[in-house]
Amino acid sequence: MEEIMIPGSMGDIYGILQLPETDGPVPLVILSHGFGGTLDGNRDCADYFVGQGFATYNFDFCGGGSGSRSAGTMLEMSVLTEARDLDAIIDRFKADARFDRIFLWGASQGGFVSSYAAARRPEDVAAMVLEFPAFVLQDDARARANPDGTFPENDSVLGARIGRIYDEDAVSFDIYDVIGAYTGDVLILHGDRDGIVPLRYSQRAKAVYASADLVVMEGQDHGFVEQAKAEALEREARFFKAHRVSSVIPRRGT
Repeated sequence: MEEIMIPGSMGDIYGILQLPETDGPVPLVILSHGFGGTLDGNRDCADYFVGQGFATYNFDFCGGGSGSRSAGTMLEMSVLTEARDLDAIIDRFKADARFDRIFLWGASQGGFVSSYAAARRPEDVAAMVLEFPAFVLQDDARARANPDGTFPENDSVLGARIGRIYDEDAVSFDIYDVIGAYTGDVLILHGDRDGIVPLRYSQRAKAVYASADLVVMEGQDHGFVEQAKAEALEREARFFKAHRVSSVIPRRGT
């Protein structure tokens, strides 16, 4: 386990790199947390993937949450600042000889950001897992607009204070016009009782992607618990393992 700081959108990104006990290059899974979160929420996922033979980089987005160890505040954060953070992380590791390819894993807003980043640099992402990706956030942002189309200087989302940049960046593009540029394999998992991101947003994403599977997690809300969580991780590990030898994107810079 190694703490690694990477220059990001607002300053240094704090993250933890874990390596499996194996020889030779291995795939790296980059884990992106959701709105207001930190890497702590994904520690169980990182540990599980390492146990399955993958390396992981689990990190805090700049300004991503009140407990973030990365630079910045939530008043400065948006999906586009987070996309710049993820780009910086991919750039840091894509030519690292310890890793033979990069997988993305993102939950909620982290899934939105992962899908955006992958579409803009598909050659660097071998495959991607999205847990209940927050494709709803653009509609939510539009609902917060003033009558003249502008946004408040500050607002509240899920109990957290955001700056105007959050909403302005969210509505500056249509995510469904972007994500189709990623033609690699995508695994989407979404609860049928999700009260924050309705299932229909992932159903639409599946239709946009060239190669995507959507697993509907019965009885699950915005986040998987107990046996459902274990089943999700097992399925995700199988998905990544299938892409260790198939649909491989060679490591760049060699």
